[in-house]
Amino acid sequence: MKRFFSFPNPVNDAAARTVAIGVVTMALVALVTNTAWLLIPLTYGFVARVAAGPKISPLGQFAVRIAAPRLTRFQKSVPGPPKRFAQAIGLAFTGAATIVWLSAGWGDARWILIPLILAASLEGFLGYCLGCTVFGWLMRRGVIPEKICVECADLSRHYATLTNNPS
Repeated sequence: MKRFFSFPNPVNDAAARTVAIGVVTMALVALVTNTAWLLIPLTYGFVARVAAGPKISPLGQFAVRIAAPRLTRFQKSVPGPPKRFAQAIGLAFTGAATIVWLSAGWGDARWILIPLILAASLEGFLGYCLGCTVFGWLMRRGVIPEKICVECADLSRHYATLTNNPS
C-alpha cells in the first residue's frame, strides 16, 4: 500500500509539462464557459497526483503513457519531491476554489483559478516550475528538511551533470 501511495522520483519533465498544459486547458475552459463543475475533475486530479503520482490520475496517465514518450525534446529527469510539492499547491488552489464555489458561488471561486493558470502556464509552456522554486526556497531556509530531496539540497551534482552533458 505504501508503494501505491508514492510519487515518482525522478519525474519525466515532459510528463510534468504535459500535466501542466492539461491543467491550464481545463481551468481556462472552466473560466471561459462558466463551467464550475470542471473544478471537480481538476481537484480530483491534484488529489490523485499528490497521493499516488500519475497512477490514478487520468491526466497523469495520458501524460506518462501517451504524450511524454512523443515529446523527445523535453525528455529529462527532474527531482520528484518538488513536483509533488507543486501538485500540493495546485490542490490547495483547486480545493479552495471548489469550497468557495460550493459555499459562495462560481463568481467568487473562478478568481482563485487565475494564479493556478499562471503557475501551470509557466510550467507547461516555459518549463519553469514555480512550486519547485518555492520548494527550493523553503529547503534553503530549513522549513523542508534536506532528507526530503537530497538531490535538491546538493545542486552541485546537478550542475556538474549539466556541464558534462550540455543539451
